[in-house]
Amino acid sequence: MLVPFMTIAALSEAEAFLRGLALRPGLSPESGEEGRADAENGQSVEASVAGILADVRLRGLPALVEYTRRFDAPEFSPACFAVPADALAAAAAAVSSDDMAVIREAAANIRFFHEAQKEASWFLPRPDGTMLGQMTMAVDRAGLYVPGGKGGDTPLISSLLMSAVPAQVAGVAEIAVVSPPRSDGTVSPYILAAAEFLGIREVYAAGSAWAIGALAYGAGPLRPVDVIAGPGNIFVTTAKRLLIGVVGIDMLAGPSEICIIADASADPAWIAADMLSQAEHDSLASAVCICTDKTVGEAASRALERQCDELPRAAIARESLQQYGAIIVVPDMDTALRLADRICPEHLELLVNDPWPLLPRIRHAGAIFMGHYSPEALGDYFAGPNHVLPTMGTARFASALSVSTFCKKTSLIAAGREFAASGAESIARLARLEGLEAHARSALCRKAPCKGQA
Repeated sequence: MLVPFMTIAALSEAEAFLRGLALRPGLSPESGEEGRADAENGQSVEASVAGILADVRLRGLPALVEYTRRFDAPEFSPACFAVPADALAAAAAAVSSDDMAVIREAAANIRFFHEAQKEASWFLPRPDGTMLGQMTMAVDRAGLYVPGGKGGDTPLISSLLMSAVPAQVAGVAEIAVVSPPRSDGTVSPYILAAAEFLGIREVYAAGSAWAIGALAYGAGPLRPVDVIAGPGNIFVTTAKRLLIGVVGIDMLAGPSEICIIADASADPAWIAADMLSQAEHDSLASAVCICTDKTVGEAASRALERQCDELPRAAIARESLQQYGAIIVVPDMDTALRLADRICPEHLELLVNDPWPLLPRIRHAGAIFMGHYSPEALGDYFAGPNHVLPTMGTARFASALSVSTFCKKTSLIAAGREFAASGAESIARLARLEGLEAHARSALCRKAPCKGQA
């Protein structure tokens, strides 16, 4: 059997499986890109990444060129780093019209969804003339990491769209994209064509932790950014974690996940296809089906066997399913929902006859896919909601990448004389409870008119 198959009578029986998911490594060497040679040396990933970041901060572009020559493009030179404008235009002209049409259509759907996320600044006047409020503003510069896949030859075009469009909707004036070069030192023409279509003029050939360091600290023509977003492998994610506080970070994502709740109306072949859509990402991905009908579950298990063998990445998918996949038959929908909420999946599909009554009972999921015609792939590429989602149980408190990722909020206090004077004694009392006398006096002096005022 390709995937573990279990029948449980109560939620407690799935505890061992849930512990296995919790113990899964949080950062995958193959998330977004293939793992690099550093993963096999004696150093820990964190120590290796910390050294890379320190080197990039100290030496800038020369350090970045050195790492790129070592791992990606042996003949890489400083001139290869910044992609010229004519290369962007040439790539857009070279990509087929059909491919460009798909990119444009997906971008339009993503933009339509994210436009609804924009937050307005707001102001609250008080009767005494005081004005309180909050100003929402985009950051000045955003840096987007776009994985290139193995050797830079399987670019994640959708990740560029999912990161760049929300940044543009937020109003970010300057967007810098980094993507690993291919062996000849060039970036995938599909990444360049998508950037040209989006109007992005800053694209740099750089990958892994050194690319993240360059976004944070600057390197050559690349100036530091304020927020870094986009998925990547273990080295990218570790670099982002180490840079929290230096720059804004979208999230720390782990291996991809899908949880499918299926009832008797579900098509077993569709269940298998959707599980494999996550299992093919890498061997640490998790694909779980929770089924209320044993016959459907057994048929889905057989369909997985057939479909997996037909995939180009069959070996990866098979390892993922054997280690972190499962088909779990439960006695009722209540148990299915409770189990899914314990998993807190990145993607939650409801392959049921009527998903809407179930929605209010779901608390923890990165994205919810409603009904038989809403596969996870529809959301990953085309529907519009963002596919950069919380993983590893962080859906309990984290949210998808969004317009707000690229915004900051500033409070506004414009107090009138009456408000300042009436609150002075209360402010002073609180300040003195904290041992801060200067705070107290700063408030109390507002009780009397300032010098030169009536």
